[in-house]
Amino acid sequence: MTRPSQLLHPQRTPVEPLLAATVLLVRDAPEGDGGLQVLMTRRSAKASFAPGAYVFPGGGIDALDADPATHAACERRPGQTDEQLTQAVAAIRESFEELGLLLARHADGRMANATDIAALDRHAPFAAQCAARGLRLAADEVFVLARWTGDRDLPRRFDVPFLIARMPGGQVPVADEAEQFEPVWVRPLQALARHATGSFFMIYPTIRTLERLAGFESAGALLEACASGTPLWTSCPRAGLLGGKESRYMEDEMPYGELAMVCPDGQILHPLDWQTERAVPLRRNVQRLTAPNPGFMTGPGTNSYLVGDPATGYIAIDPGPADPQHLDKLWRAAGGDLRMIVCTHSHPDHSPGAAPLQQLCVQAGRAAPPILGLPSAPTARTASQFTPDRALQDGELLTLTGQAPEGKITHSLRVVHTPGHAANHLCLLLVEDALLFSGDHILNGSTTVIDPPDGNMADYLDSLDKLSALCAEHGVEFILPAHGYVLGDAPGAIAGLKAHRLAREAKVIAALQQLPGGSMDDWVAHAYADVPPRVWPVAQRSLLAHIERIRSLGPGND
Repeated sequence: MTRPSQLLHPQRTPVEPLLAATVLLVRDAPEGDGGLQVLMTRRSAKASFAPGAYVFPGGGIDALDADPATHAACERRPGQTDEQLTQAVAAIRESFEELGLLLARHADGRMANATDIAALDRHAPFAAQCAARGLRLAADEVFVLARWTGDRDLPRRFDVPFLIARMPGGQVPVADEAEQFEPVWVRPLQALARHATGSFFMIYPTIRTLERLAGFESAGALLEACASGTPLWTSCPRAGLLGGKESRYMEDEMPYGELAMVCPDGQILHPLDWQTERAVPLRRNVQRLTAPNPGFMTGPGTNSYLVGDPATGYIAIDPGPADPQHLDKLWRAAGGDLRMIVCTHSHPDHSPGAAPLQQLCVQAGRAAPPILGLPSAPTARTASQFTPDRALQDGELLTLTGQAPEGKITHSLRVVHTPGHAANHLCLLLVEDALLFSGDHILNGSTTVIDPPDGNMADYLDSLDKLSALCAEHGVEFILPAHGYVLGDAPGAIAGLKAHRLAREAKVIAALQQLPGGSMDDWVAHAYADVPPRVWPVAQRSLLAHIERIRSLGPGND
């Protein structure tokens, strides 16, 4: 766990979310191609939450929604939990109160009709009125689509299951004209297009939900996808600053892990713009300076990291290319007090800056910080030749110590040899704060290239297992890659990466079996059909690495 003393921002407790439920009533459009439509309404401009926004009907969960007597008056699916039943009741009730729609049926199976709806009072206890008319709430037809929890920065937050149900036939939505106005049936893409023009204001969870709904062709397809009772996604978004404006992200988006690390309690303070002018603080003892070498293989550029503080001095990780301006900024960010320079591996976007960075220290009258790492193997390409001042040993500790106002402080980096991307690749664990510097072994937004002979797929997968065990042992939550934002959920990220590699290997095996006399061009087109052809020349290197591993496993694997 990260030491609280190393957090950039004071800790705070986000507001406890209130329980609520919302429901997406869906249908197939009666005109055109019959594609999916969803019912939305506009909230009152005086509403305390999301005023003026177009939303799905819903609201807070009442005590009566969870009452056993209410549950007893519901139709219930096998496996539908008490919690899910309570949420369904709340959604059905809110649909009636806000839009005059009633998901209920008579004992003979007939759905409620206009006569039933007219006999009920929107402002009186809902379940009791339905029971008096012999109506049972159709909770069995309400399914879970997703679950959203309001962002940690919000002064008022909700924990909301987004439920889904088919619009009951023969009913017409009539807004209450107090909380909700202008009921409208829209296709997801239509609502998103109108929002983009400024004529259909929506809040973040609504937008993201519609983006995902746009992938479904019909109401039936969507309901079938939700039939298992498990949410299709669960999210508590986080926000950072992009171009000086608030920008929100879900868990599967690249900036999310970095926001979780830098602003764990939801403070909207962290800039996400990639820039090379200054070091970006990630912890009090961790800074990142991105080299100005963006490209197809480097993403936004090579991340150089500084670990340490003014009391201990600094370790530079991956000084990057021999770019004088970048190295000068890195040196200045460390206050000139560099104690060690570590290269995770010898590739030309990582190690060439080490020697000139060392010379900057010498020219300033300081002792030369040793250049540490593993020497390049004979299999390395010419541009990746590297000889450190001292070769590191797997498992050794690189330690900085100093005296801070709160007492003695230590920052320790454990060396972890992780061959695969390169024979001399290593990762570094910041032990006291459980942060993993992954070099090129794990990237954010892409998979690293395994380029034989220096790259080896079997070694790469073994190294992933080694890192997985390390994360479990030390409670590592965050991975700081050499390219891209910080990754959160370190164990999940590693497991997902290994699963992706093995799934790709299965496609390679299929290509070899279906095209036994094929060429590398044939096999890559088959095994990497899901990536753009412009990537195939690079993908061929990893394809070769997969083939080598497959053949090493013995007969029957190719």
